[in-house]
Amino acid sequence: MIFESHYSQVKHRSKSSMQTINVGVIGYGYWGPNQVRNFNELDTVNLVAVADQSETQLERVKKRYAHVETVTDYHDLFAMGLDAVAVVTPPATHHAIAMDCLRNGLHVLIEKPITLSSADALDLIRTAEEVGKILMVGHTMEYNPAIREMKAMIDRGVLGDIHYINTVRVNLGLFQSKANAIWDLAPHDISILLYLLGAEPVSANVDGVSCVTDGHVDLAYISLRFPNNIHGHIEVSWLSPRKIRQVTVVGKDRMLFHDDVEPVEKIKVFDKGVDGPPPYTETLEQFHWSYRHGDVTIPYLKWYEPLRRQCEEFVDCIVTGRTPQTDGFNGLRVVNVLEAIDKSLQNGGAEQPVEALTLTHSNGRYINGHSS
Repeated sequence: MIFESHYSQVKHRSKSSMQTINVGVIGYGYWGPNQVRNFNELDTVNLVAVADQSETQLERVKKRYAHVETVTDYHDLFAMGLDAVAVVTPPATHHAIAMDCLRNGLHVLIEKPITLSSADALDLIRTAEEVGKILMVGHTMEYNPAIREMKAMIDRGVLGDIHYINTVRVNLGLFQSKANAIWDLAPHDISILLYLLGAEPVSANVDGVSCVTDGHVDLAYISLRFPNNIHGHIEVSWLSPRKIRQVTVVGKDRMLFHDDVEPVEKIKVFDKGVDGPPPYTETLEQFHWSYRHGDVTIPYLKWYEPLRRQCEEFVDCIVTGRTPQTDGFNGLRVVNVLEAIDKSLQNGGAEQPVEALTLTHSNGRYINGHSS
């Protein structure tokens, strides 16, 4: 699809002779400062303004970025000559704020999850297409160089047929009142699984536990079943003594392990596996002969900040009109899986089908979001 680019002639500060995009950020809470920092450092961006309801937060912006305007009402941004905004507010506000921004002619980068329902996500996708603006979702892990290298290895067949992928995303806090640990943490891992496998699950089930707050899930074990008998398993928790961010991919020929917390050796490739159907053995010698234990290799990665690459992608898509890797439909796919997980949670962990998605468009407008 081709999106119409829009450029303001307003230049709030000089960066270079290249074309610059005027950007505003809505939300300066937990994640907003990272978005602001990255956009401020891009030569292709004029960071014009930050909107937040908290005067205290805006004071922090003023102290660090004297050139940036601050407002408590995001509607004031619409008169500032912006080209684009990043929406970094609580998920329950995403649909309304993003819709306002699109209707006012702005390209929108929205933090994950795109919305709290697939219907609202589809509404934003259709609107972005109608007004000819970029709609992009902050599935930052898809811009992580380690995850991208894992994807390349899988696509090249280095691992052979994939058996399963296991992810762990746990830490202590931050407990939230308006979202459970599944909606807070699992969007990253669902996005990783869909990206690595290039497919969507056919079913989902979950074992969700409320350890601290009554009825508010803070620990969950999610199982996703993909085509070709591939399984995905996700563990998320706000109640862990350590911050863990790990992805394990097990293939027929090799296995991959990614530790995002590890500062240097972020990917390890294990030449391990079972050569043929493992027989039921009676002796230790036979047991060892049934399995393959090869070398462990550590691929070289040219590291960069995933969020920086995500911000660069957003700006480049505005300039060129190309579709972002993590576009609105990408966000819809993740929410669609989350809804199936919710249904499983409401039904005592029973396996639930993940509704198949199609997206057709006619005369430049998206007209359907779910297969009949």
